[in-house]
Amino acid sequence: MAVMTFAAIDIGSYEVSMKIFELSKKIGFRELNDVRYSLELGKGVYSNGKLDTQMLDVLCETLNDFKRMMQDFGVVEYRACGTSALRELANPLIIVEQIYRRTGFKVEILSNAEQHFLGYKSIAAIERGFKKMIQKGTAILDVGGGSLQVSLFDKDALVTTQSLKMGSLRIRQRLQELEKTTIHYDKLVEEFIRNDLTNFQRLYLKDRDIKNVILMGDFITDMIFQEEMKDKIITRNEFMKRYEDTVDKTEDVLAQEMEIDPEYASLVVPTMVVCRSFIDIFQAEALWAPGVSLLDGIAYDYAEKKKFIRSVHNFENDILVTSKNIAKRYSSSKSHIQGTMNLCLNIFDSMKKVHGMGKRERLLIQIAALLHDCGKYISMGNVSECSYQIIMSTEIIGLSSLERKMIAYAVRYNTTAFVYYDEIQMLGAGIDRESYIKIAKMTAILRLANAMDRSHCQKVKGIKTVLKDRELQMVMDSSQDISLELGLLQDKVAFFEEVFGIRLVIRGKGRM
Repeated sequence: MAVMTFAAIDIGSYEVSMKIFELSKKIGFRELNDVRYSLELGKGVYSNGKLDTQMLDVLCETLNDFKRMMQDFGVVEYRACGTSALRELANPLIIVEQIYRRTGFKVEILSNAEQHFLGYKSIAAIERGFKKMIQKGTAILDVGGGSLQVSLFDKDALVTTQSLKMGSLRIRQRLQELEKTTIHYDKLVEEFIRNDLTNFQRLYLKDRDIKNVILMGDFITDMIFQEEMKDKIITRNEFMKRYEDTVDKTEDVLAQEMEIDPEYASLVVPTMVVCRSFIDIFQAEALWAPGVSLLDGIAYDYAEKKKFIRSVHNFENDILVTSKNIAKRYSSSKSHIQGTMNLCLNIFDSMKKVHGMGKRERLLIQIAALLHDCGKYISMGNVSECSYQIIMSTEIIGLSSLERKMIAYAVRYNTTAFVYYDEIQMLGAGIDRESYIKIAKMTAILRLANAMDRSHCQKVKGIKTVLKDRELQMVMDSSQDISLELGLLQDKVAFFEEVFGIRLVIRGKGRM
């Protein structure tokens, strides 16, 4: 199909929005329509984890309106995503099922890491400005209703990303009673977020020189750029002038000046205070508010996967660099994890016809290799379990919750007894059958690669494999004595053969 229409839908904390795009290889993607409906789903969810019936009714009515618009525009495909308001529900599966039955929309609840990765892709869609800015130390501040995501770049690579629960709607809810007792609401917000801000600075800004800040959020462009500015870039001093002109105004005045709903206006001050607080600790020189949203990122991601566009930025490398920095934070041996990762990829690539996994699983096994030793930071005697807990507690931008879980289980079973499907379901793992099989395959490969570098000396320089009938011959190339590695590999072979259903023969080439 030369040209197609695509709809991106965002069920957010304080509004439900949709953009319709036209996609083609000639133009990439072009926005045709943008519609937004104010609906504070997060209001009840953040306080009690529930979405009341009336709010759900309005949500379904809105989505049915969107469906009629999609038909008018001839939309071929769509992606409907829920963010923190749905993510923090006590009963998300029930709500998603009700939405599907009443509207026909299959809603995907994004993990925090997925949500902000798509937001980050929306900036990357403006390729010239993005590429130029991230050559220097750059931070992306993505202020949502429920959370704030801070992503740090250095020399074109994403080095770390962290989520903090200081979204504008969450702050407003927590402070709404105290707001009535003060005339300096901005100072109250500053004090409320100070501890998280200080901890972030202490843990993640050591030796970081942040020159630029990219600001994202639903009101940020209107707050900072009241007048038309072509490049949407201002200096820190210019931002502070706009800040001082904003924070002392009432919600009614802000609503009138910015031509937004008063409910939205109540979120302006928390958003501005959060942005200013981070800009202060960064001491950045330039601020860019490109005016894009999650919807643009959803469309960009779809267009990229369907090959309507080709990105000049390597997003997969960002995920890997982030994983390497997590390993570094927990003092993992750089040479060992790199050596194990290389061996994993060597084994993976040499037996594609046997394992049947694809490019995405290749990335997951790389990350598993990079993080398999991070638990030593906590306990030398319980490495696999501690590594599992670290991975499950750490957001890795660009990965879904399920993908992170798959990595964590492969790492856990790298050195502990593998748990079979019925048992893992009894533990409440939330792993479907297809993902479970992938975990088994990733574990079998990781066990082999890890055992090949048991001495942590990277003796094995390469692997050559030959598949004949149902036998896989694997020859390890090394100029050193690999007697230890060959001996310890034998107890990994049985599990490998069980998972892949082939006979594995391993021998060494070179010095023995």
